[in-house]
Amino acid sequence: MMGRAGTPVQVRNPDATGARTTKGPFLTAALPLAGFGIIEAATLEEAIEIASKSPCAVAHGVIEVWPLDDGSPESQPT
Repeated sequence: MMGRAGTPVQVRNPDATGARTTKGPFLTAALPLAGFGIIEAATLEEAIEIASKSPCAVAHGVIEVWPLDDGSPESQPT
């Protein structure tokens, strides 16, 4: 997917106790990047909900959610 990335949100959900978010990228990490994926969601909130259930977020890791704008009318804010 080509496009512009918006402001990222960090998502954590340690031991599945509830999602916590922090605005901005995760600038420092003791662990290397483990991978990436692209999820399709109608809203940023829906993407955060999906990411918060990932094994990494539940196992005390951090998931960065980066909104992508592909330039289509559907991706423009209303």
